[in-house]
Amino acid sequence: MATAAPALVPPHGARRPGVVLAALTFVYVLNFLDRQLIGILAKPIQDALAISDGQLGLIGGLYFAMFYCFIAIPVGYLADRTSRVGVLSLACAIWSGATVACGMAANYTQLVVARMVVGFGEAGGVPPSYAIITDTYPAGRRGAAFGIYNMGPAIGAAAGVAFGATIAERFGWRAPFIVVGVIGIVTALVVRLIVREPERGATDGAATVPADKARFWPTLRMFFSNPVLLLAALGSGATQFVTYGLGNFAVLFLMRDKGMALGEVAIWYALVLVVGMGGGMALSGRVIDRMTRRSRAGYAIAPAASLAIAMPFYIAFVWAPGWGFALALLGVVMVFNYFYLSASVALVQEEVRPDQRVLSGALLLLVMNFIGLGLGPTWVGFASDAFRASGAAQPLQSALFTLTPFYLIAIALFLLLARRLARETRSHA
Repeated sequence: MATAAPALVPPHGARRPGVVLAALTFVYVLNFLDRQLIGILAKPIQDALAISDGQLGLIGGLYFAMFYCFIAIPVGYLADRTSRVGVLSLACAIWSGATVACGMAANYTQLVVARMVVGFGEAGGVPPSYAIITDTYPAGRRGAAFGIYNMGPAIGAAAGVAFGATIAERFGWRAPFIVVGVIGIVTALVVRLIVREPERGATDGAATVPADKARFWPTLRMFFSNPVLLLAALGSGATQFVTYGLGNFAVLFLMRDKGMALGEVAIWYALVLVVGMGGGMALSGRVIDRMTRRSRAGYAIAPAASLAIAMPFYIAFVWAPGWGFALALLGVVMVFNYFYLSASVALVQEEVRPDQRVLSGALLLLVMNFIGLGLGPTWVGFASDAFRASGAAQPLQSALFTLTPFYLIAIALFLLLARRLARETRSHA
């Protein structure tokens, strides 16, 4: 574990850390916006291409995740040995071009292929950014930095709802994919020009920088044999089973079961996302930095406590009559559902050597996204189809209720992680 004192002088390539963080966060906004457009525009896409909830779940879940999760491993290995900024820029260009292709899809098969390519590109977006941020901000400031960076999903989801729903209402569901894709291609060029490659381990002290580059199989074995890393990944995956299962069907649920119109979604659901999820991301980073100054167990206690608060509000949201009351409850859920992300990312990045950070970040994403992104939406989609076949009056509502036990699983995993971290802290005291 890298524990050396942080560098006092800003590392090469990080003399403008605010600019670096802003650029990486904007790329993450586009990353998540592209990913969420399928869920946001679910109803018009279903109407146009005649696809079921189960098929929709596969597009947003398993089909996307098969590429997004597993391609991240060789991409992470490549980025650890080459330019992380170069890998990030190329990945952004690839997923943005594929997003344009989504808007041109004429049938379900073409849409599936385009989404798989989006997943291929997005696999190179987040892991390099994790490592760049870690080599730009010293320990003690990384939680806040990751809190800001992890606002990308909130901003991206909110922008996707507001922009996607508004444009789709006027020009059809294809237009948002094409416009967002073009913006992403331009952004890829800008990032390559303005973000400089920071030195590996520069914020950890020279003693932590290894002479040789990390090897693939030893890093892989290190990750999966480390109980701290594995528990963080599994706890995050169980949490994402809920967040992605809900996120990919929330708009469809609000429109179909709660009576919202697409124009109302563009305003009110977008507001809930940016205030709830965005506020939760920003708050979580500061809470985690404060808690971990006393004990590393704070990396696990914070997400366990936040999920325990979120769970009853989630149940009430799914049950609530009328979209106004449901959205108010969902806002609370959004605040507390995402504490796990900044905590797990910061913990993993600090637990490994500087030359292992991109690949370790990719392995974290592999585990948590295959469980959450790959299986969560797929579960909800097929559960909805099954409840519909059995004659349920509100099949999607019933399917969303089945996500509740995964809150308990995630809380249990984070509590196990907290106990492990507390024991390690005492042993090093």
